[in-house]
Amino acid sequence: MLDHDSPEFPARDSAPDALALGFDLDLTLADTRAGISAVYAALADETGVAIDTAAVVARIGPPLEEELAYWFPPGEVPAMAARYRAMYADVAVPATVLMPGAAAALEAVRAKGGRTVVVSGKNQADTERTVRFLGLPVDVVVGGFFGADKGVALRRHGVGAYIGDHTGDVDAARAAEAVAVGVATGSFDSAALSAYGADVVLPDLLAFPGWLGEYSGA
Repeated sequence: MLDHDSPEFPARDSAPDALALGFDLDLTLADTRAGISAVYAALADETGVAIDTAAVVARIGPPLEEELAYWFPPGEVPAMAARYRAMYADVAVPATVLMPGAAAALEAVRAKGGRTVVVSGKNQADTERTVRFLGLPVDVVVGGFFGADKGVALRRHGVGAYIGDHTGDVDAARAAEAVAVGVATGSFDSAALSAYGADVVLPDLLAFPGWLGEYSGA
């Protein structure tokens, strides 16, 4: 079931004692590297601008406009962002696959009677498309937030722990007064996530069910 903070999909407040876990999308639940690389390659072909897609993939996490600013003058960024988003559904989504352990992680939460909330920096429409394409059985989908700004959505849905691969996801958890669970599946390794202040660091989501078994939700 998909739900997000809009009139079409009204938000649902969780009871304070309900188990609710939040997950980032890119490089946490979804391996979007090939898809994102393909969109940037297509953008490079259209514009004639040389784009190092390996560098792009190494920085996945922050808002799209921030990455585009590495390759285009400021005045061109809004148009390039619009073009990127126009291509994303047809180019990137079909190339997206699950991260190892993603399905089992969500099932582990459901087995404990919990709810799962995806909060992503990707825009709302493409976040929903990605979740649907991968068949992720999550309860709430919120897109368009990065870093500490994710805290608003996490608090709204009663999330007690937020799982993500980026230091910005640690900021998100802190903003929501939630447990920050880092997974070293993105551009930050375990040492970097620990040094940044993650409460828990896992090598990947394959280790998540074991951690969840010890998590009290308090």
